[in-house]
Amino acid sequence: MIYIGNHLSSSRGYLAMGEAALSLGGDTFAFFTRNPRGGKAKDADPADAAALMELLGREGFGRLVAHAPYTMNLCSDKPSIRKFALDMFCDDLKRMENTPGQYYNFHPGSHVGQGTDAAIDIIASALDTAMFEGMTTTVLLETMSGKGSEVGGNFGELRRIIDSVKDSSHLGVCLDTCHVWDAGYDIVEDLEGVLDEFDRVIGLDRLKAVHINDSMNVRGAAKDRHAKIGEGHIGGEAFRRIVRCERLQGLPFILETPNDDAGYAREIAMLRAWSRGEEAPEV
Repeated sequence: MIYIGNHLSSSRGYLAMGEAALSLGGDTFAFFTRNPRGGKAKDADPADAAALMELLGREGFGRLVAHAPYTMNLCSDKPSIRKFALDMFCDDLKRMENTPGQYYNFHPGSHVGQGTDAAIDIIASALDTAMFEGMTTTVLLETMSGKGSEVGGNFGELRRIIDSVKDSSHLGVCLDTCHVWDAGYDIVEDLEGVLDEFDRVIGLDRLKAVHINDSMNVRGAAKDRHAKIGEGHIGGEAFRRIVRCERLQGLPFILETPNDDAGYAREIAMLRAWSRGEEAPEV
């Protein structure tokens, strides 16, 4: 069994997201903690958050996968941008306690010419600062496509971040299918081999969530352009194997494909059917 959902707007609050997920057939979802471009977050309503938590329990949802703003570059070469990012990170982790026990996913960042080694040290220091005793959130490092000066374009770089953090007990990884494909990992012809490498380098116990996206690019292109499921270079047959892979069962699978609500409902129903070995229903 896997949990399947998509990225939802948080503009109407916590409970509205849960209700929207249900209306699309989902049993998990992702949301930005604030505007994707960053800035001040809306004040949280504890009663609204509690209502969402009640719905999640009642409907048997999997873990949610909150997403940090795309502008949060913890390892920027500019101190002012690093401070802006760290302030958002610290604030977000405190806000995540309104919905305890969920996941907070972020892009490790881009070193902008400083080099990977320096960036890993900066990212680890930021994690040490932001994470706190008693937190219930698990912070997820996202696998990246390796474009530009991105950190996290291979499993080894994520392992080095984890090893550089003083207390990594609240750290995990979110595997993005488009990103790892664009980074050169062959999840079409050798999914098990890729997972073997992930296990050897990072450990499958750290794999907590999947961003399930097709790719507009050929393998190794290092470009990061998402496509609808079955309409890109990864292809439908590979996704049938991915959602049925025994080692990925129990994880939340989050769609970030270029879709409207009807498209997400169709993909959720399709992936759920494939995960059960069934043909996709008409939606």
